[in-house]
Amino acid sequence: MDISARIERARALARYGTIDTAVKAGALRQFQDISVSEAIVLGLHRQGVTRYCAIFGHGSTDIAEVLRVYEAEGVVRTFNFRHETAASHAATALKLRTGETAAVITSIGPGALHAFAGSLCAASNGAGVYHIYGDETTHGEGFNMQQVPREDQGLFLRLCGVMGDAYSLFEPWSVAAALRRGAAATGHYGFGRPFFLLAPMNVQPVIMKNFNILELPEAPVPQRMACADEDVFRSASEAAEQARRVTIKIGQGARGCGDEITELARLLDAAIVAGPNASGVVPYSEPRYMTVGGSKGSLSGNYAMNEADLAVIVGARAVCQWDSSGTAWKNARSVINFNTEPLHAGHYNRSVGIVGDAKTNLRLWIEHLKGRGLAPRDGSSQWARELFSKRAEWERFKRARYECPPLYDGAWKKEILTQPVAIKTVCEHADAMGALKLFDAGDVQANGFQIVEDEREGMTMTDTGSSYMGFASSAVFLSALCDVYPVAFCGDGSFMMNPQILIDASQHGARGCIVIFDNRRMAAITGLQLAQYGNEYRTSDAVAVDYAAMANAVSGVRGIYGGDTVAALRAALGEAASHRGLSVVHVPVYAGPHELSGMGVFGDWNVGNWCERVQAEHHRIGL
Repeated sequence: MDISARIERARALARYGTIDTAVKAGALRQFQDISVSEAIVLGLHRQGVTRYCAIFGHGSTDIAEVLRVYEAEGVVRTFNFRHETAASHAATALKLRTGETAAVITSIGPGALHAFAGSLCAASNGAGVYHIYGDETTHGEGFNMQQVPREDQGLFLRLCGVMGDAYSLFEPWSVAAALRRGAAATGHYGFGRPFFLLAPMNVQPVIMKNFNILELPEAPVPQRMACADEDVFRSASEAAEQARRVTIKIGQGARGCGDEITELARLLDAAIVAGPNASGVVPYSEPRYMTVGGSKGSLSGNYAMNEADLAVIVGARAVCQWDSSGTAWKNARSVINFNTEPLHAGHYNRSVGIVGDAKTNLRLWIEHLKGRGLAPRDGSSQWARELFSKRAEWERFKRARYECPPLYDGAWKKEILTQPVAIKTVCEHADAMGALKLFDAGDVQANGFQIVEDEREGMTMTDTGSSYMGFASSAVFLSALCDVYPVAFCGDGSFMMNPQILIDASQHGARGCIVIFDNRRMAAITGLQLAQYGNEYRTSDAVAVDYAAMANAVSGVRGIYGGDTVAALRAALGEAASHRGLSVVHVPVYAGPHELSGMGVFGDWNVGNWCERVQAEHHRIGL
């Protein structure tokens, strides 16, 4: 390999910005002798992929050498992690936050499997991320260390193809075709997906003579697709005119549609209910907003869903917790469903599917409704009064929990804050400083759904597709990738899934705060066990951990004890905010039977010994 030629290519790309511009200027020849690894890096650059979250191993040394040269010239940036799942979460969070596509690189074997496990988060949340894994060699000289130890061909290809789109570079010259498929997967408008590019170790360094670098595909330009079928909007309008109790339920696909949803709600005299990951699409202060609904939803949100005779769904999949395992729409006679994917738009029976861009199609329907004579309602109907009453009841319910004093906890042997009080305190702190709230899976997430009061989009992020423990702490790495100050809300169990963020953040200058709500148990599962069977089993521990001391053991990280009172917690958060790097605030929280210690559960869920009842209700409703 001519290293000087590689350096010249990198310099030309750094100077001119794009391959096309450099070729047009004569700084790059269109036909080059380059390795497969360099073609991958050039091809990804042509799609706008310039940042890599990586753990290099023996299966990815050749790609690492290419990235070394290109980073030295300022063309790409590689962030080395200490766990592949954390690298995967960081790339997923970047896509969800900014829309930027990054690439995760690992070696063959266990490293690839760790990253593959983390890709569940990207797949479940519609985040297009590249995953580039080393793979076994193609000449069949014998088992490669860390390959799947079977004689079958393409086992990692088969495995990765289950989670997303996958392509193996058995043939070096197929790299352009592989990257074209990758561009389609990661840049898919609406619900994207991860793309797995498998690079056999002996293929990566192969030199392709006279390779046409302009054959490398560009990223697709997303297009907002409108529904052109006038009959669809007429059917939707007829269903709305016959309804008396309308509820609009929104998911992640409703982002950017807040004005249209609010206007539609006033035209239809409707309630607005959010899924767990759609907070802020409609401001919390909007009177028609009934907050979150579903199996971990609020009493006002679930009331609006249970009582509606028409459900208008915008940008959502029917995930079990989103619609209480198919039992939330107890009185819905019809459904109007906006989605980019026909499968999801037609999920329910008795539905009108409106396929395409939500914002575009909502605007078309609003104008169609106005053309039929509908005007904004004043909120004086019986349905509206019921909704406003339920919302007020929910606010009183929340206030009672926020005013709960510290309670005695048997594990901690002292009085400590309840989780709602602690989460609310941290939410207020984060909102006041304009921080991004990141919620991890578990009991913290379930309470957080109901506590956040976002007035705009982008204030909160959580993984509700796969509910991946360790996502929030890993996603704190965002602050090394984009301009954001994150505050991660983590349970003690979730934090210990990916504690290496302490080192990664210090290494790469990430700034933010991780708040560990430590109840020394898997409280969400303990709660399910008690509710279903009356007994807790193996979901608690007797091991006290000083997380502040753990954090302080890492240079550049500040660990702070959060205290046992609201005043002490606020002081700790203030100290954390003044730190220029990553801070960790350790807050003991109560776990026990006191009725004010949690936000409650107002919906059904098809788990454990509830299954027979929930399934029977689902079939009775028949949606």
